[in-house]
Amino acid sequence: MLTDKLEKAIIDQIKAEEESSRLYLSMASWCEVSGYAGAAEFLYDHATEEREHALKLLAYVNDRGGHAKVLSLEEPPAEFKSLQAVFQQVLDHEIMVTGLINNLVGISMDEKDFTTHNFLQWFVTEQIEEESLARGILDKFKLAEGDKGGLFHIDKELSGLAAAEAAEGA
Repeated sequence: MLTDKLEKAIIDQIKAEEESSRLYLSMASWCEVSGYAGAAEFLYDHATEEREHALKLLAYVNDRGGHAKVLSLEEPPAEFKSLQAVFQQVLDHEIMVTGLINNLVGISMDEKDFTTHNFLQWFVTEQIEEESLARGILDKFKLAEGDKGGLFHIDKELSGLAAAEAAEGA
């Protein structure tokens, strides 16, 4: 059974994961209409992945005897300065989510809920991967440094990353 404090914190994390999904969905839509089909594909996949994280947390709360209430969500931005700015925001957002996950782990330790602590380790590992992926994409922008052809190649590579991640998930 979850403590009230931990249940509330996980419900807040469900909201954060859903808002991540909506942010990436909005970014994907912007990319699509801006001619970045590969980035759009990559971000649509990430939007789906974030929703799956929310569902995983929701099921966990309910399985542990809680009630995962669905909270209202903020509207994400719809316009972005550039493709590089999109991925800088992805990294910044993932760093923020890592902080939220770390906070959840801390609460689970304070509450001596070792089952939840163990469950959350998957999310800790996932956040390491998400931040690393975003940093790697931003590194490619630094390599391209203002080269329009470089943007084309980055977009093409993002499509390849999306396809590879889809194959891993299948």
